[in-house]
Amino acid sequence: MDQFIYNFLLLIMVVSAFVAAFTPNLLASVITLIVFSGCLVVIYVILQAPDVALAEIVISGGITTGLFVVTISKTEGVE
Repeated sequence: MDQFIYNFLLLIMVVSAFVAAFTPNLLASVITLIVFSGCLVVIYVILQAPDVALAEIVISGGITTGLFVVTISKTEGVE
């Protein structure tokens, strides 16, 4: 059962990485990066590395996402 969940999360990560890379909407790209990061956190917990999972959720889920959203909101009107 763990192998099925692990493979399913890896599939979601691959799909979200492609969507984040090739979507023209920047906010949708940031949201898919959050999904990617969430799946990575669950994989770290499955692999019994909770310290790495905690660092990943704080850095990628919080700080980086916040910086991306602020940057997009400040540069949206400039083309």
